[in-house]
Amino acid sequence: MATKPVPPRPAPRLYLATPLVEEPAQLAAALPELLAAADVAAVLVRLVETDQRTMTSRVKALVPAVQNAGAALLIDGHPDIVARAGADGAHLTGLAAMEDAMPSLKPDRIAGVGGLATRHDSMAAGEAGADYVLFGEPDPKGQRPSVEAIAERLGWWDELFEPPCVGFAASREEAEAFAAAGADFVLVGDFIWADPRGARAALVEIGETIAQAHAGTFGTAKTEG
Repeated sequence: MATKPVPPRPAPRLYLATPLVEEPAQLAAALPELLAAADVAAVLVRLVETDQRTMTSRVKALVPAVQNAGAALLIDGHPDIVARAGADGAHLTGLAAMEDAMPSLKPDRIAGVGGLATRHDSMAAGEAGADYVLFGEPDPKGQRPSVEAIAERLGWWDELFEPPCVGFAASREEAEAFAAAGADFVLVGDFIWADPRGARAALVEIGETIAQAHAGTFGTAKTEG
């Protein structure tokens, strides 16, 4: 009997982190065009710290622009306002924060986790029900592992575990490396917004870069959007 062909492995999708949001109107106006330009699976809303009511209102102002584009909206931290804001989930930093947040997020909302310093922590997060694990983001002192170490961790996770893995990319070159390493998603943020060509051009370029890197490693690419 002929063996069943293995379905093509999909290319990584983009996960876009916002600048720190204080006044959401300008960002809400810009997001529809941005999200239509590239294959963005989710938007991570980073909030300026203030009272819960104000932060909830800021997220609510962004929800339609993100969700109407078919993307998920996650809040960086603050799992306690996710439901009230109409968000799809939260990104937590560290196992303890994730475990504390699970009762308020599950089963209806996404719980992603980063701040995983060791392989053991990563496995524990997966076993505890994380919807994705993030590798490569800066620690509180702004320090990150090397690109090679992040790529190695992504490849290790991709080979052994079911939940998706996300690579935090601080440049186009890092996004390319993480797509080739086996990341399911590539998180991009500050360098997209700072690009002198504009965020749309930067995002389109990154989308093309990760699709090409994926195709070069895994033999096929899926593009959308």
